[in-house]
Amino acid sequence: MISFEDFAKVDITVGKIISAEKIPETDKLLKLSVDLGEAKPRQIVSGISLSFPDCAVLVGKKCMFIVNLEPRMIRGIESQGMILTVSDQEGKLNLLFTDEGIPVGTRVK
Repeated sequence: MISFEDFAKVDITVGKIISAEKIPETDKLLKLSVDLGEAKPRQIVSGISLSFPDCAVLVGKKCMFIVNLEPRMIRGIESQGMILTVSDQEGKLNLLFTDEGIPVGTRVK
């Protein structure tokens, strides 16, 4: 269990995927460019490639991202956040989408 105060520290924000590309020589990793309503897009590395073999289907999707994690190097590429997913009964990852009317940069409360 965590306290509400700890949970409130997690910044979950609506972002729009601008581009998605497979990271060469990896099985699961994609490099995403995400518009979070900031001055410039963020780069986020995620292990979702097996669930989205055609990563082009991700472009334009508005999803939920954790944006206040410390940047982390993954296979030599800096990741500046985390995309949120849910796993179905077969283990396939599904993204948490939002309604198109919700603006990029909106924080989940």
